Amino acid sequence: MIEKQIWFITGAGRGMGVDIARAALSAGHAVVATGRNAKQVSSALGAQDNLLTVKLDVTSLDDAKDAVRAAVGRFGRIDVLVNNAGNFYAGFFEEITPEDFRAQVETTMFGPMNVTRATLPVMRAQRSGLIVAISSTAGVAGQEFCSAYAVSKFGVEGWIESLTPEIAPFGIHTMLVEPGFFRTELLTPESTSYAKASIDDYAPRTVQTVAAWNSMNGKQGGDPAKLANALVRLATQDQPPQRFVAGADAVATVEKKANELLAQAEAHRELSSNLALDA
Repeated sequence: MIEKQIWFITGAGRGMGVDIARAALSAGHAVVATGRNAKQVSSALGAQDNLLTVKLDVTSLDDAKDAVRAAVGRFGRIDVLVNNAGNFYAGFFEEITPEDFRAQVETTMFGPMNVTRATLPVMRAQRSGLIVAISSTAGVAGQEFCSAYAVSKFGVEGWIESLTPEIAPFGIHTMLVEPGFFRTELLTPESTSYAKASIDDYAPRTVQTVAAWNSMNGKQGGDPAKLANALVRLATQDQPPQRFVAGADAVATVEKKANELLAQAEAHRELSSNLALDA
């Protein structure tokens, strides 16, 4: 097991980012806690010797580079990067504006890429490190009303899976985290934006779906503090898992998707197996 680490956490001003920062600090690690509003981060976590708060808008590569320089300047290294910052643009695909769709991808896919791009030179020089990407069951199985969010999370999944063998020779590990429904602030008005209802064909389902999401806010079954403690425990292992499916509901979603993929591959096995060029 690894002892004291330097953690770099995005989106640490509220929600699960706060829980992850607290869990890492409680375990004796040093934390660089970042957010778009550094004062909000400081207010959420207080002042501690092992804590540095830094402004970071993940959509800005320059911000990411500045935050990484500040982290290394204070602590000398970065051992664990947690790409946690995110938001949620919800709605039926036809009703989500192209601008909002792109904004979703900028934050929850390109955002982690920016921060990782800024951090990798540090980890390569160390020949060690762990990159954690907070994905979602939405990155495993798509569902209606979540197309923009799912696109960003599916993208994160493919990116991390492809990045893993590229950086493994440098002693850098990756871990995809796929939470189910945890009682975070993702469904609050500060994090979730609903597309404006504009197409009559979708109107009844829009009303029903928005009401369902709103009623779920604050009642999700998962405990984010327990998830945070689990992540700290996994991150200190010599060989962290490449994927952590978090929550019983998430396990059920992954199992269902895996079985569906196997069934779909099997359904047309004979036709698929006869598509080679004739000799």
